[in-house]
Amino acid sequence: MKHLTPKAIVHYLNEYIIGQEAAKRAVAVAIRNRWRRQQLDAELQREITPKNIILIGPTGVGKTEIARRLATLVGAPFIKVEASKFTEVGYVGRDVESMVRDLVEVGINLVRAEQREEVASKARERALDRVVDHLHKFDKLDPTLPDEEKRRRLDQQSKQRAKIREKVIAGHFDEEEIEITVQESKAPMFEIFGPQGGMDQMGFDMEGLMEKFAPKKSKNVKVKVPDALAKFVEEESEKFINPDKVKREGIERTQQMGIIFLDEIDKVAVGSEGGKRSGPDVSREGVQRDLLPVVEGCTVNTKYGPVKTDHVLFIAAGAFHMSKPADLIPELQGRFPIRVELTSLTAENLLAILNETKAALPKQYEALLGSENVKLEFTPGALKRIAELAFEINSRIENIGARRLHTVMERVLEDIMFDVPGAATDFVRIDEQFVDQRLKDAVKDEDLSRYIL
Repeated sequence: MKHLTPKAIVHYLNEYIIGQEAAKRAVAVAIRNRWRRQQLDAELQREITPKNIILIGPTGVGKTEIARRLATLVGAPFIKVEASKFTEVGYVGRDVESMVRDLVEVGINLVRAEQREEVASKARERALDRVVDHLHKFDKLDPTLPDEEKRRRLDQQSKQRAKIREKVIAGHFDEEEIEITVQESKAPMFEIFGPQGGMDQMGFDMEGLMEKFAPKKSKNVKVKVPDALAKFVEEESEKFINPDKVKREGIERTQQMGIIFLDEIDKVAVGSEGGKRSGPDVSREGVQRDLLPVVEGCTVNTKYGPVKTDHVLFIAAGAFHMSKPADLIPELQGRFPIRVELTSLTAENLLAILNETKAALPKQYEALLGSENVKLEFTPGALKRIAELAFEINSRIENIGARRLHTVMERVLEDIMFDVPGAATDFVRIDEQFVDQRLKDAVKDEDLSRYIL
């Protein structure tokens, strides 16, 4: 984390998101402040809480992408939750805590994946040995043999194993099947119904408990060598991993680095007319009050143990077309001191997304068709025209931001993607005239645009 200065974070985000500099700066400072806090003494650390952020702007301008890329960069547990889902029929206040349980699951899996990566080479070595043992049954040495004869035979076996091992690595046995033993653990199937949505809402690991008591069964199955190797690597990796350490580090990472992205926060904002609130507004305010303790900082019981949310970073987002951040209850507003407005994307922004972002859409389609030995090429004029049409459709129908580029590109390449493989040519050039020809009817007819673009 030390090398992730605010400028470095913004530079990384610029590779994936065009514009929105204010939002990038805000999240970069928030992440850097986490590292700064960890350099302080324990007493002061407890007093410094995250400065949660509200991102305000229309759909498709990069709100979610900023948060997701940020979490990937710092290796932080991250989940996205639609705040509006807590207003649905059947949800009750306690369900708000489920997002913390989901977050700690992500944290545990993140740590486990990292530890598997650390032991991958050792696990693969052991897995290769097991595959060699399945491919060739080596005779056990007679204990009565003289030591010199034992050494000679062991040396001979070692050379045989090395040869078979090299062939496995080279893929010579990829089509050969071997019989391996796999474990089955079948816990009794049942469900617990209740107003709180089951035992998981109480942080009770019923599934894990039943696995301890359920008898484990094993069965022999025939699989190809690469599948057996993958299975053995997985099994050997688990032998190197300490489950208690994974749980402990997963909880700690969740508490210190977790990020919860609360989307559609504007959908639970309460509008008021003449000071009266009624109907669904009451439900929305209830959701805000249920969110409040989690955002303020509380302890949530999970199947891995208690998890504190005091230092989890909350990034909320919403279009706020029909409401404004001031319509949130004052207590919740106070927990989101940083507010950043994201701007709608211009035609120039959309063109930059096609040209400048890492793994941009044209690169993706070129790679997809390249897998079928077809070279796809976009001219600068074609990309400019695609950006202009996407902007025009966003302006006339519904502004869905950069997502419009996906629908336009799919429409332009629909026939090409369908005809490959088997097309008459292995080179396709997309120019401005081609784009206009594919989209002229849809762009002119507004009703048709609503359906296909």
